[in-house]
Formats: sequence, C-alpha cells, structure tokens
Amino acid sequence: MTPELRALFPITERLVYLNHAAVSPLPVQTIQATEAQLRDVFDNGSLHFRRWLSVKEDARRLLASLLGARPEQVAFMRNTSDALSTVANGLPWKAGDNIVTFRYEFPSNIYPWLRLRDTRGIEVRMCGERNGRVDQDELCRLIDNRTRLVAISQVQFASGFRADIPRLAEAARRYDALLVVDVIQALGVVPTDVEREGIDVAAGAGHKWLLTPEGVGYLYLSDRARERIAPTLVGWVSVRSPEEYDNFDQPWNDGALAWETGTGPNALIHGLKASLELLTSIGTGRISKYLEELADYLCERLRELDYELVSSRVPSEKSQIVCIKHRHGVSSMELYKRLAAQSIITAPRGDRLRIAPHFYNNREDIERLLSGLRES
Repeated sequence: MTPELRALFPITERLVYLNHAAVSPLPVQTIQATEAQLRDVFDNGSLHFRRWLSVKEDARRLLASLLGARPEQVAFMRNTSDALSTVANGLPWKAGDNIVTFRYEFPSNIYPWLRLRDTRGIEVRMCGERNGRVDQDELCRLIDNRTRLVAISQVQFASGFRADIPRLAEAARRYDALLVVDVIQALGVVPTDVEREGIDVAAGAGHKWLLTPEGVGYLYLSDRARERIAPTLVGWVSVRSPEEYDNFDQPWNDGALAWETGTGPNALIHGLKASLELLTSIGTGRISKYLEELADYLCERLRELDYELVSSRVPSEKSQIVCIKHRHGVSSMELYKRLAAQSIITAPRGDRLRIAPHFYNNREDIERLLSGLRES
C-alpha cells in the first residue's frame, strides 16, 4: 500500500501494530469525523439532528454494500454479542431443537446458545478442531432435521481459519436451518456477499477490521431470517414512523430496522462512515489480496525460525490472521510481552500468538516482527 495510506495512521511512528483482530487504531479522518460530531453537539445541541440521521443512513448504505445486502436488512447494534443474543432470543424454540457450532468459537458466538441450553433445554452440538482447522466434515454431520441454527465465524479468531461458508449454507439449508455467521474477523478485509454465500444472519462490530471506535455493532437479517426471528428488544425507533409519537398502532420498521431501539451513538457512527469510505475507496478485494501476500511472506519467513505455524495456508482456508507457537515452549503471553517491550503489538490467544496486520502495514513491519521473534 502507498505511503499516503500509511500516513493516515500516526501509530506507525511509535509502534509496529499487528493486533487488528482485537482493536484497530483509528485513521486520522475517523477521529476527525467523530470529534466533529461531538463539537457540533457542544456548539449547537440538537440543531443538526437530521444531518446526523443522514450520516447514519450513509453509513448503513456503505455497510450494506460491504455485506452485499440491502440497507434495510442491516441494523446498528452495540456489539456482536448483542446482535447474536437478539437472534437467540427471537427464534420460537421447541423442545428437541438443536444448534450446531464450533467448539472454539469466540465466546460471543457461544454464550447466547449455551443460555438456550440452560434455560430452554436446547441441545448445543459442537464440532472439533483438527490441526488449526474447523472440522467442517464433522460440523456438517452434526446437522439434522431438528437443527434450527448453525453458528460459525467466517474467520476464526484463534487460528485465522476461513470457513467454507457456501458449503455450510448448503448443509444448513438441506435441513431448513438458518446459517448464522460472525463476520467480525472478516468484513472489510475478506470479500463478503451474504446473498451469494447463503448467509441468513451476519453479526459483527466495527472496532477490528472496519477501523471504527468501539461501540458500533451491526446485524444483518436475510428476508428468510426476518420471517422467523422476532425483535425482542424494541423502542421508539423500531416502528415505521418513529416521529408519530402518539401512534401506537403502526407496524414494526422494515427488515432489520425493527431491531434498532432508540437513539444511537451518533459520534461513533460518524467515525464509522469515515472508515467505511476509506475502506471502500481502497476496495475489499485489493485489501484482501495485499494482506494475503503479506501473510504469505510472513509464513514463508517463519520457516527460518523456531515457530510452528498453526494457521492453515491452504488457499481456500487462509486469511489475514496468522497464529504461531514457539517450538520450545515459550508461552504466547511471554512472547507477547517480549515483543511489546520492543514496541511490537500482537495478541496471546490461548497457547498461540496471533499476528493480524492491516492494509497500512508493510514488509518492514514484518521484518521487525521477525527480528523480535528471533530474539525471543
């Protein structure tokens, strides 16, 4: 990527930041947009409220475009957990139903289903991991005619494994189950098309690859999912005409918009819009190709060092996340601390060290990481 794009991230002057799968630094224009909205409130109160709503709808359209969805199919939430919980709570469960998922999903994509197990007696079936890979054969075998929902991450947080979403969608549809996908580790850096890939529900948040302040999540519902899932947390903006304040007989809003309850984080959504404009101007395809090449370079160079590569590098399974282990027992936490002392920021995840560059990182950053790993 160009030096001009790198210059949008002043953090590069102090750190080699390779932890975008957790929380991303914000580009200059995102900070400026967020601060501008707060300054507007400081100076003018609610005078420009409708302008803020216009920015929100612009952000919704940009987000829907990244997902391959229609704007009315995308609702803003607080985070991924809220989005998945509202799906869990909104389905009409019956005794004997089951959910199929992966044993090592991020907890956001586990706890909503376990609560159904504990409170409604719903069976939660989990496939295992094989050599850093989701065992998708096992997952498909677990689906049967009592499966109501299959939950999976598009990219796994602790391995970087990229699921074969169309295959899982086909397996779920065979039994009329919904495919629910946590896209937080993919959207913005992995091309995504919910309609083409057969995704019924997509959930995520902006503070990772979308380069947005924490506090902005999203929920996509296909038309098929919307027919089955009811909104369980509603408010004054959940209806078709929110400003008809004394009309309590109106219908819920269109599509996923019924899941938005009230006043949202306008400043953060201004930041989201700025980040989405940046990502859109570069292009997800271009970002994906660049990060694949950067990760391939890292993996090739790691062969020279005492590290085991956990992440699959099979073309259909690899992603922008690379996870490694030290061959001689240095823990991931110790590796993280040693690198952080050298201003190189990664993440310990279980027994793995996770490395997650974004489009502004370059080979010089990777060389500094390799040097730090060599010394560790």
